[in-house]
Amino acid sequence: MADPTARLLALLALLQTGPGRSGTELAARLGVSSRTVRHDIERLRDLGYPVDATRGSVGGYRLGAGGSLPPLLLDDEEAVAVTIGLRAAAGIAGVAESGARALAKLEQVLPSHLRPTVDALRSSVDRAPENNDTDAPDPEVDAASLQAIASAIRNEEWLRFDYEGAPVLVEPYRL
Repeated sequence: MADPTARLLALLALLQTGPGRSGTELAARLGVSSRTVRHDIERLRDLGYPVDATRGSVGGYRLGAGGSLPPLLLDDEEAVAVTIGLRAAAGIAGVAESGARALAKLEQVLPSHLRPTVDALRSSVDRAPENNDTDAPDPEVDAASLQAIASAIRNEEWLRFDYEGAPVLVEPYRL
């Protein structure tokens, strides 16, 4: 990776995920030498990011606690999840205002190819009282299924699926 700024952001993203990464692993992932990784770690420290290092064969680097809040680097699925979560927090006392500010910042930089998915989920997810009056655990649902259903709701499309071996055609109303 030739661009130093892009490399620093990629390094920061790698340090944010996982418990720790060796210098050799970071060098391989970034396509640079171990010496360049050490230099970039020092640049991150100069910028106020606490990068902890452990020596030895089981050593490595990890982003430490404290210091500056690093740029949040999210993949597409994480960005959709955070956006939907912040929208859900809008009705919670004490975090509604700060959640709205964070949501505005996130939506400002949200890639255009994710906006339809976020809009579909926002317009079709509903937490009605009949869905909350039970102590039963919420079922786990595949995110891709939720996105497909939300898109069908937004686009006013019918869904076809198999239920107990028989095809069913439905017009979804809400999630």
